[in-house]
Amino acid sequence: MKTIVKKLLVPTPSQNGTQKKPHHIAYTDWGKPDNPHVIICVHGLTRNCRDFDFLATALSSDYRIICPDVVGRGQSDWLEDGRDYDYYPLYLSDASTLIAFIQSQYQVPITINWVGISMGGLIGMMIAIQSEIRINKLVMSDIGPLIPAAALKRIAEYVGKDIRFDNLDEFEVYIRKISAPFGPLSDDQWHHLTIHSVRLLNDGTYGFCYDPKISESFRTHVLCEDIDLWQYWDMLQTSTLVIRGSESDVLFAQTAAAMQERGPKAKLIELPGIGHAPTLLDEKQISIVKDFLLDD
Repeated sequence: MKTIVKKLLVPTPSQNGTQKKPHHIAYTDWGKPDNPHVIICVHGLTRNCRDFDFLATALSSDYRIICPDVVGRGQSDWLEDGRDYDYYPLYLSDASTLIAFIQSQYQVPITINWVGISMGGLIGMMIAIQSEIRINKLVMSDIGPLIPAAALKRIAEYVGKDIRFDNLDEFEVYIRKISAPFGPLSDDQWHHLTIHSVRLLNDGTYGFCYDPKISESFRTHVLCEDIDLWQYWDMLQTSTLVIRGSESDVLFAQTAAAMQERGPKAKLIELPGIGHAPTLLDEKQISIVKDFLLDD
């Protein structure tokens, strides 16, 4: 069955008093539209909503699953000014608007769960501490409240580079190289990531389906030192599962251990032989998420 991508027009937060044009965010919508048990799935920094196709398929009999493309990625709009990709104000505004839109479709109370990979997990954490939005359960794949500067610098080495490829095979080779920390994936899984990460350009070459300008805010704000968000983690009261790749350079073992002792006292599962970040594509990882969400 063909996956249908929907779009929602959302406001762009003003910058220094300057009004900005609204933008569209794209999202996939899985499961029965009247199911009051909802999961919001949000991807990593340069990824897109189609990363969750396997997970959404597995969960769609129990939940309605909404998977947005964060602005500047996938089929969501690209912003005219790269400086507007100001992570927390913009992404939290978009997420809050999407949640309000989903809630407006029901005449009964709904439960909202959040599954986030890397950046998507941080957005979920920040959404969950907002008093007006109740997140029932939160899954964070390989991200925590302390992000080392060294890892950010590594990511910055490829984010924002508008690299072009002559054919899809070359593109997949590059995807496999930069995404090697994802761990062992099947050829079908790699191909899925490839075809949903690429855009065909007017000159016949292939490039990434994200706006290179997303790196402007990233490079400006996060490369000088570690990102320390412990104050927000300590505010979090949502039941939380943290999935860590044992080889991760983004979520250190000591940070993950502290997440079990502070804030919501998260449940931690570590996956051997995987770096940043577990993709939630294979059956084992999907089962981990499903068991946590369905466990009362």
